[in-house]
Amino acid sequence: MSDISVGQLAQRAGVSVATLHFYEQKDLIHSRRNAGNQRRYNRRMLRRVAVIKTAQRLGFSLKEIAEMFRELGDDQDIDKDNWQRLSERWHKILTERINTLEHLRDELNTCIGCGCLSMDNCRLRNPDDTLGEQASGPVLWEDDSQR
Repeated sequence: MSDISVGQLAQRAGVSVATLHFYEQKDLIHSRRNAGNQRRYNRRMLRRVAVIKTAQRLGFSLKEIAEMFRELGDDQDIDKDNWQRLSERWHKILTERINTLEHLRDELNTCIGCGCLSMDNCRLRNPDDTLGEQASGPVLWEDDSQR
């Protein structure tokens, strides 16, 4: 199986060349250099890029995706068994996120009355008065450098 150029990979994967370079910097995909010092990719990188794009669409960060790939082993193809492992893990994580979001959504009704998000009984901003354990009075300060 012959390797493909960065342009060919970009075109076939539906991403830009810059995206591929970025993925390579993040150690998500790998290339080798030919005699002319041009990047060449194994065709299996097409599947890796597809998995990366799918994972991103599901809300996973590139850091999370890289960790998942490392667990598979960098030289592992994304075959049926590895896809099954990834999808089972993603399903569990997504289910947890959905449950958390549903809980937060359902707790919004408790804020309709006060709207302050700082009282000791606010279930969204200060669940179980955890901030009260850190100090009395206001303990949350915005970082002025981020304004």
